[in-house]
Amino acid sequence: MIERLFRVSERGSTVSRELRGGLVTFMAMAYIIVLNPLILGSVTPGDPSAKADALGGILPVAQVAAVTALVAGVMTIIFGVVANYPFAIATGLGINTLLAVTIAPLMTWPEAMGLVVINGVIIVILALTGFRTAVFNAVPTELKTAIAVGIGAFIALIGLVDSGFVRRLPDAANTTVPVGLGTGGSIASWPTFVFVVGLIIVGVLVARGVRAGILIGVVVNTIIAIVVEAIVRVGPGGPTNPGGWSLAVPAIPDRIVGLPDLSLVGQVSLGAFSRLDVITVVLLIFTLVLANFFDAMGTLTGLGRQAGLTDSDDKLPDVGKALVVEGAGAVAGGVGSASSNTIFVESAAGIAEGARTGLANVLTGVLFLLAMFFTPLYAIVPVEAAAPALVVVGALMFRQITSVSLDDLRTAIPVFLTITVMPFTYSIANGIGAGFISYVALAAATGRARQVHPLMWVVAVLFVGYFGVGPLRELLG
Repeated sequence: MIERLFRVSERGSTVSRELRGGLVTFMAMAYIIVLNPLILGSVTPGDPSAKADALGGILPVAQVAAVTALVAGVMTIIFGVVANYPFAIATGLGINTLLAVTIAPLMTWPEAMGLVVINGVIIVILALTGFRTAVFNAVPTELKTAIAVGIGAFIALIGLVDSGFVRRLPDAANTTVPVGLGTGGSIASWPTFVFVVGLIIVGVLVARGVRAGILIGVVVNTIIAIVVEAIVRVGPGGPTNPGGWSLAVPAIPDRIVGLPDLSLVGQVSLGAFSRLDVITVVLLIFTLVLANFFDAMGTLTGLGRQAGLTDSDDKLPDVGKALVVEGAGAVAGGVGSASSNTIFVESAAGIAEGARTGLANVLTGVLFLLAMFFTPLYAIVPVEAAAPALVVVGALMFRQITSVSLDDLRTAIPVFLTITVMPFTYSIANGIGAGFISYVALAAATGRARQVHPLMWVVAVLFVGYFGVGPLRELLG
């Protein structure tokens, strides 16, 4: 039954390799269960740091954690069964930040989630009509490679930032650089020490070709983190303890099981159209759609190439089904009040362990569903222990740059912008937009306009609107 449903042998994999990859993917991205509540949720209404909506309403942290795991688990399993790719789904970091910072303060949280649902419906329609697939296939091979390489750089930066090895400077406006090494130019903190040790362990295991090297590295690093915390009592990080653990403090929990609170499911409203003017609402939806559309497309491209699942024309077989299910993830995320769900780039960690089919997704999804009940147990894995996997996987993906010829600047410049803008702006969509616009502009300026696929022109124009949505809103308002 497994062979018939997932074609494991056909893709040169084994059941054990798929399950190992699914476990590694979960460990690499399970931090979203902790991080998403920190972005969307709040503990106390009225607190200065609360993520309050226009009426002062908040999303309780514990409830956000529960629905984050629920939606990720369900959609990851569905994607694995329907699309048969080892690409896990969870709340997208870019869109949840957009919701918390820009959209929710203009309306209520249910109304903000209503816009996420509308965004998802539009994405599904675009996928069903074939438009999304057509755009996916219209992208030149050089840009597809650049997207994969850029994603590698992006997830490596995520690992470096999450571990505290690279930090945002609090007074970045008054310095020459926006980020720095560790705290005050020093990485002499115990959590960063754990990250560096883990990076060496994972790097050596992967370089030596050890099976399950990434998984072994994360497990060993977690044990090291628990021992370090038990001895030196580092504690949670914060303004008064910049050298503390970023998210979870590694310690054996007092309890293992806890019942999830899923009361946020279904708290959706379309009242934004009556609360705000139609132009503002439409522009907000447009921003959500473009970010969702191209984040997923870029991630699919990068993961597909890394897994060796693209065909001779650099296209992902049956990508239409994958795009429809991914769009449904946005709808599910809105209905569940977890924010839009999309394909997670951290799936690259599982692919690096050998995952090639949707069977890996099934295990990842089941682990997410179990995480609703075992959050205390999951919390013993600090992000510093999982971050080395992201950096190493980023390096593996970055190697694809060798397949791109950079002799022609008409190609080299768009490739360079795609790769660099992703990590520098912390957005896959921004990198794709910069690459697309520059590719079309340079082609037009050098007499190659007719060689550009018409859909590339359409997408480039849309991205111009995407980058100018702020001034456009002010102009129309």
